[in-house]
Amino acid sequence: MKIAVACDHAGFPLKAMALETVRSLGHTALDLGTDSEIPVDYPDYAEKVGRALQQGEAERGILLCGSGVGACIAANKMRDVYAGLCHDTYSAHQGVEHDDMNVLCIGARILGPEPAREIVAAFVSARFVGQDAGQERHARRVQKVRKLESLDK
Repeated sequence: MKIAVACDHAGFPLKAMALETVRSLGHTALDLGTDSEIPVDYPDYAEKVGRALQQGEAERGILLCGSGVGACIAANKMRDVYAGLCHDTYSAHQGVEHDDMNVLCIGARILGPEPAREIVAAFVSARFVGQDAGQERHARRVQKVRKLESLDK
């Protein structure tokens, strides 16, 4: 699987860990920046991840900013982007399994590298179960969420 990884300056301290974790799990990591702690704007990097998903360059994304909140809000403004802010492993895998989350947002000022590594691994290793027998309720709920996107246009 190809996973786009991007951050703003506040998320930069965890970016190398995220890239390495994705690669160590046998996936391809697409580094979309930023490349330093020089201040930049998180919406620009949320857009890069969103565009990579929309254009088929990546199947999932990881966004890192100071709290994770700003990047999550920005990412969710984009069509076909379903971002979740996760600071625990349960939310990271359950967001994929039940909600078909395709972008993980993490606050680099909230978590240290080891908890963040475990969260990235949980996200990357999870799969949506909505097509499995007995799990159709998740697919039904995800379809209702996706329908909401078209209501505001």
